Amino acid sequence: MSITEFLQALESTAFATAVREGAILFPFAESLHVVALAFVIGTVVFVDLRLLGLASRNQPVTRLTNDLLPWTWGAFVLAAITGLSLFSSTPERYFTNTFFRWKFFFMFLAGVNMLVFHFVTQKNVKEWDNDPVPPTPARVAGALSILFWACVIVFGRWVGFTL
Repeated sequence: MSITEFLQALESTAFATAVREGAILFPFAESLHVVALAFVIGTVVFVDLRLLGLASRNQPVTRLTNDLLPWTWGAFVLAAITGLSLFSSTPERYFTNTFFRWKFFFMFLAGVNMLVFHFVTQKNVKEWDNDPVPPTPARVAGALSILFWACVIVFGRWVGFTL
């Protein structure tokens, strides 16, 4: 099955039709998507500002991440579910939209940045966990995260104006 055939099959499902043609489902999913993304990005930026040494300087990085990570992942799951719902309404239009692709490119970069931070930079967190200003690699991870998520927001909004 080609990607085009898959997208056409997705669009022809009863759920996609309900999202696309119903009066309530699309705006409801879109609203939940925006709220979920606000939680994802909001919690991520809290941590990023700590990594930059600009906020919560008296709180250990690990405590902040442990407190916020469950909220981040919960909101991310909700954003993914609602995003897939929106995507299903007209998947070919989304898939071929340049801004949609850029949004996912920056989400991918944010994910890679997170993985590098968690598996490389944070390995020696015990050495700098309580420092008001973390080491340069942690600050770079925080700055890149803010940049990548800001791009996700910008390109995500652009998608809405170009479909």
